[in-house]
Order: sequence, then structure tokens, then C-alpha cells
Amino acid sequence: MNISQQVNFQVKTDVSDLKEVLRQFEAVKQDWVNQKDWLQCQLALAEGFTNAVRHAHKNKPSDTPIDIEISVTQEEINIRIWDYGQPFQLTSIAKKISPSSDLAGGGRGIQILQKIADELSYDHHEDDRNCLLIKKNLLP
Repeated sequence: MNISQQVNFQVKTDVSDLKEVLRQFEAVKQDWVNQKDWLQCQLALAEGFTNAVRHAHKNKPSDTPIDIEISVTQEEINIRIWDYGQPFQLTSIAKKISPSSDLAGGGRGIQILQKIADELSYDHHEDDRNCLLIKKNLLP
């Protein structure tokens, strides 16, 4: 897997930083990436970032950092969003959500991420951070 483009950056816990997150994403865009795949990943990134701000960092100071890593290869787009929130089991929440679920109380974001990602995980690491991994396999 040769990385064509990669960017690592940090933003604050502020939904207004979404503009910077999307600007950084555009900086790694490759002409050969299918437009549908690109837009889906852009949506997944926006959803993952806003979930980190609104849920993971809900009671944290606005200067709490969120680290983001994006890599684009010929085969896939990988997005990692690192937060300092309370860890949760993505798989157990994802299993509770079905297409017919009443999502009035939330859960749409996870459903969106599940539909877009070919691999989706949320893991707690020893440095007290959590990593949301969104991996999208690219169409040839």
C-alpha cells in the first residue's frame, strides 16, 4: 500500500473547526478517486468529527484537542479521529441499530458511518485516547 497523500493535524473541540477539517481533507484529494467515494468519505469525516465534539468531548474544555489522520492510497481512504472521551463499544451500539430503528434519540451518525465504511472501529488506547477508524475501499 503506497500512500499517495497523507495529512495529520489537530483541531480544538469546537464544531466551527469543521471548516478546517474539511479544508485539510480537500488538500489530500486525488483526481483518480471516484467522486462518490470521495463525497462519502467527506461525509463520514464530518460525522466522525462532529460526534467527537458533541458526544466524546461533551463535558470537556473547548481547547481539548482532536487529532485527525487521513491517508489516501490507490486502494483505500483511511480516516482516524482521536478523542479523549469516555470509550464505548461501537459494535454493541451498532448491533442495536437496525434499518427500521426509531432514531429520534440519535444513532443516525453510526448508521451513516456503517453504510459508508468498509471497516469501522472505535478503540481505546493506552494514552487515554480513543480512535475512530473509518476505512473506505476505493473503486478501481
